Amino acid sequence: MRHEDGPQEDDSMTDTALPPRKIAHSIVRPLGLAGYGVCLAGIVNRELLRFVQQKERFLAALVRPLVWLFIFAAGFRSVLGVSIIPPYETYVLYEVYVTPGLAVMIQLFNGMQSSLSMVYDREVGSMRVLLTSPFPRWYLLLSKLVAGVVVSLAQVYVFLAIARLWEVEMPPMGYLAALPAFILTGLMLGSIGLVISSAIRQLENFASVMNFVIFPMFFASSALYPLWRVRDASETLYMVCLLNPFTHAVELVRNALYGVFEPVSFAVVLGTTIVFFALAVVAYDPGRGIMGRRGGPKGEAA
Repeated sequence: MRHEDGPQEDDSMTDTALPPRKIAHSIVRPLGLAGYGVCLAGIVNRELLRFVQQKERFLAALVRPLVWLFIFAAGFRSVLGVSIIPPYETYVLYEVYVTPGLAVMIQLFNGMQSSLSMVYDREVGSMRVLLTSPFPRWYLLLSKLVAGVVVSLAQVYVFLAIARLWEVEMPPMGYLAALPAFILTGLMLGSIGLVISSAIRQLENFASVMNFVIFPMFFASSALYPLWRVRDASETLYMVCLLNPFTHAVELVRNALYGVFEPVSFAVVLGTTIVFFALAVVAYDPGRGIMGRRGGPKGEAA
């Protein structure tokens, strides 16, 4: 019971009396576009610094596709030559055919590697702090995706430059035309990785999950062999390849490298990106998604 002569409560609530959500909104509002830009630049710069400092990560990203290009493609050249199929206007060697798929494979591994770092950052790293910051959760996840794509683009174009020295040449304008395709495919593969990372608590469990995701996506696609060859071998496997979003990512990039726009692949990659990014946002929501059911990142109340 309150005494009449006691101290009266101030009607104007101070910042400390505001609910946490209102406090967050009051902090974000003055930031504006400049604040969001600083946040994005900070996350991208941090990812680039990590990439530069971890040179073995860069070399590991190139070893896998270069082994396929220099060893397997050379050995299969006479057996798996590719006849005239779009976007090719003439018979092409096997190493020419697999190069776009190997470039997207770099993005696949980078997306999963970025997700691996997200598992660590979410628990004890920088993302643990960022996820409790005033910035919207979807924006932080999008910034993380953009940072991963920037790193993957550097790896992809270094690989394409080495492939060109190996006489795997694309039309010069194709390298520029394929940039939007690489950005979109990087966003798609990174979004899939984010969804996977949201369900993983310990780093030890991530390697096994990656094996169940990376290898089926890569081998059950058109990265290593044309779909018409797959159909000749197995109609069921052909349907699996068609349903695999990685197939459409490869075909989007393959056609873009030759200046051809593939609308079906573009629609599939864009749709998959939107769906998985939305799932990642929900999964990282401490009130609704997987993170909420586990209590959120350490130090964050659901």
